[in-house]
Amino acid sequence: MAPLDSTGPVDQDEYRRLSDLLAVGVAVASTRQGPHDLVVTVDSYLDLSYDPPTMLIALYGMSRAAEAVEEAGHFCLTLLAADQQALVDRFGTPGAPLQGMLSGLEVTRTEDGDAILTGGLAHFAIRVDHAVDAATHRLLIGPVVEMGEGRPTAEPAVRFAGEKRTLL
Repeated sequence: MAPLDSTGPVDQDEYRRLSDLLAVGVAVASTRQGPHDLVVTVDSYLDLSYDPPTMLIALYGMSRAAEAVEEAGHFCLTLLAADQQALVDRFGTPGAPLQGMLSGLEVTRTEDGDAILTGGLAHFAIRVDHAVDAATHRLLIGPVVEMGEGRPTAEPAVRFAGEKRTLL
C-alpha cells in the first residue's frame, strides 16, 4: 500500500474506517439539565494527568449533551462493563428523549447531582475548567473532584471496528 500524500486532503471515509480500528473502552457521561438527567455514550475520553487528576471528554459540538455539560460545568463519567453493552445503544441513540433517560436503572449521585450508573467499572466526577473547539467536537477538560470503584474485575465494554466487542 502506498503512503498517503501528506500534502493532499485525507479521505474522510477511509479515515473513519481506519480510526475504527482503535479498540476503545465505552463509557457514559451524565449531567443534569434542570430537573432532567442527560446521559450520552462516549468513547472519546482521556485521563490527561495524574497530578492533578484531570480528564477530558469529546462531545459533538452541536449536541445538547455538549451544551448541557458546559452549562452545568460538571459531569460524571462512568466506565461501562461488558455486561452493560445495552446501555451503549440506549444512550448512544441521537435524539433520544431527555425525560426518562434513566428510567428503570439503579443510579447513585455525585455531590453535584450527576448520575453514577451502578454496575460500572469506576466513575469520575469532573468539573469543567476548559472547553476547546476541535473540528466538529467540543473538548471538555477538568479536574476529577470525586471518584469511585464499581466492579474493577469485570470485563470492560469495548468498541472495535465499529462494533461492540469483548476482550479475549
